[in-house]
Amino acid sequence: MADTAQTRTPIPILIALATATLTASLGISIASVLLPTLTRSFSATASDVQWVVLAYLMSVTIAIVSAGRLGDILGHRRVLIAGLAVFVTASVLCAIAPDLVWLVTGRALQGLGGAILIALPMSIARDLVPAERLGTAMGLLGTTSAVGTALGPSLGGVLLAWGDWRMAFWLLTGVASATLLLSVASLPRNSAPRNALWRELDFPGTFVLVIALASYALATSGGTAGIPLPPNVLISGALIAIALFVIVENRVTSPLVPMALLRDRKTGIGFVMNLAVGTIMMSTLVVGPFFLAFALGLNEALIGLAMAVGPVVSALSGIPAGRLTDRLGANRVIVIGLVQTMLGLLCLAFLPRYFGVSGYVVALITLTPAFQLFLAANNTAVLADASKEQRGRLSGLLGLSRNLGLMTGASAMSTLFVVILGTGDAAQASVADIARAFSMTFTAAAGLALVTLGLAIFSHAGRIREASGPTEEA
Repeated sequence: MADTAQTRTPIPILIALATATLTASLGISIASVLLPTLTRSFSATASDVQWVVLAYLMSVTIAIVSAGRLGDILGHRRVLIAGLAVFVTASVLCAIAPDLVWLVTGRALQGLGGAILIALPMSIARDLVPAERLGTAMGLLGTTSAVGTALGPSLGGVLLAWGDWRMAFWLLTGVASATLLLSVASLPRNSAPRNALWRELDFPGTFVLVIALASYALATSGGTAGIPLPPNVLISGALIAIALFVIVENRVTSPLVPMALLRDRKTGIGFVMNLAVGTIMMSTLVVGPFFLAFALGLNEALIGLAMAVGPVVSALSGIPAGRLTDRLGANRVIVIGLVQTMLGLLCLAFLPRYFGVSGYVVALITLTPAFQLFLAANNTAVLADASKEQRGRLSGLLGLSRNLGLMTGASAMSTLFVVILGTGDAAQASVADIARAFSMTFTAAAGLALVTLGLAIFSHAGRIREASGPTEEA
């Protein structure tokens, strides 16, 4: 419909989709700055209050594929509006929480709404945005996600200075309520086969996937939520559940994730690349502060300023990345983005060692736009040719693969840094050892980017052969 009947997308629609994405990213980032205050307010430990962040992230990760599938079955607009209503309700519950258990429960419910707000804007954009402008739309969504990530800690800090932690959740309530009203007013109504819901929902597959993702999220987060199981047991459980999930999906009539979808060269490799880049992105957040603090000797304020360069540059480069995708094509921009990612990671590995903070900032300015180039192009490539019945599911899988990459990066890249460093206490290590571990970690990340580039070239070459095959036979 959008490819032929439209040449322009109404601005209110794009604003509604962008603010939905902004709301979800604010939900993730604004809570992190509240944790010290929450420890005092509820007389809780740091490990207890971290679940205010982890509950949201785990809910998003667990629910995001099912959220996309519900959009395909019930209609993307209808489910997005329901997700906003859930987010508003959960935000109110968080704002009035009398204790930490209530707050964590509200955050888990908020994450269910956040999963919908992450999964469905991309699929709605594919429905309503003309194909020649799809890259720009994906870049806009990437920009608002980065803006939300960058603004969250700052807004939270300002609200704490003005009042207390509850104001942050009242702010989320207001933003989500405004987005809900805008979405109801601007998004066109769509028809969906309401009687197909129970027949098309894959309850066995959803249950097994929830077990797999919950186990993996607990193992990589370092928290157990009272479950006395070590990370290696949780990882083993996740792998067993994934194997069972594959078996279930091959047998049910309407699978949550059709295996043919993952075996497809373009979509399957697109998800793998998304996971790899998510892992790389997280490495800058979990390893960078150690170098800035213990090798360069920066205080907390200067560390925050140095690391804020990434989200700011990301916010500025999202829309240009989308426009470049529309102009050059998704496949070319994926390759460009991954080549620039490798160069940026190598800059990050070595420039800060010789030029200090200025080298760190230059490396981030080189690296961060590469992430936006890749994300805009890869999202466009996966969704461009998708049928309307598959778009929500694909959007959910894109969000899931990115979240899994972020969780993997938080665990694996920090572990790699510690292994190279030789001690878990960076404060006791020498400056030379920290610098060496930092360089080797990001050199390894550049190697992962090189492997991802190889996958992109392999996928693109395969599609060229598939496209040229019938012509050569003729």
